[in-house]
Amino acid sequence: MKKRLGVKGAKPLADHLPSVTLAAKQLATEMTSHNAVRKDLRGEPPIAREHVQNNESVRGVLGQRGIRPEELPPEEDVKKLERRVMGEGRALEEGARGFPVGVGPMRGDVDERPDS
Repeated sequence: MKKRLGVKGAKPLADHLPSVTLAAKQLATEMTSHNAVRKDLRGEPPIAREHVQNNESVRGVLGQRGIRPEELPPEEDVKKLERRVMGEGRALEEGARGFPVGVGPMRGDVDERPDS
């Protein structure tokens, strides 16, 4: 899956998975947690079987709706997205303080001497 999505090295696969795939994985995991308690499952083998069954069920629903996770395009790298959002947030904060975007006292572009 990493190769198909173009995920290199030790980067986490989940950082590139489409949101529908992440939601499907989360649903299957939550179903497993719920059923492990409800059915009083103990030990790895019965919980693993439950998890596999839940993943198959969720995949079946996706397939019925015409969604094949392996055919979905990868999402933008989460780390790159976080960096871009942080940069845009800083730019918005600077703009909200009355400074032109990219200009502010932290950069030394504005005279900070008090008025006399």
